Amino acid sequence: MSGVPRLLIVLAAIMGACGVMLAAAAAHLPDASRLAAASSMLLFHACAAIATAAVADRAIVHATIGIVAASGFVIATSLFAGDLVLRQYAGHGLFPMAAPAGGTLLIASWVLLAVAAMWPRQR
Repeated sequence: MSGVPRLLIVLAAIMGACGVMLAAAAAHLPDASRLAAASSMLLFHACAAIATAAVADRAIVHATIGIVAASGFVIATSLFAGDLVLRQYAGHGLFPMAAPAGGTLLIASWVLLAVAAMWPRQR
């Protein structure tokens, strides 16, 4: 496994850990729906990033496109969840439209993964 998929797996594992921590915080804080949403996004997309990096590394999908999709999952989820967490704890977001930008990039990453699966394998 090359360095890029390995780095994506490390980042996704950190996302998963953060998702568990946010789920615990959401369970113990009143009015923590933002944290619950951030937790879900982190946990779901951590798994997606790991799986996408793995199938790209094995050339089950187009490797380059798959790695771009996995990178999109990591970046987009960080934007989306980071914005929600800051809104919960600091009262303001990362920057205007950070969560919608992250959500849009997540959708694009899922579409890109579909393209990677349809593209001919690299030999």
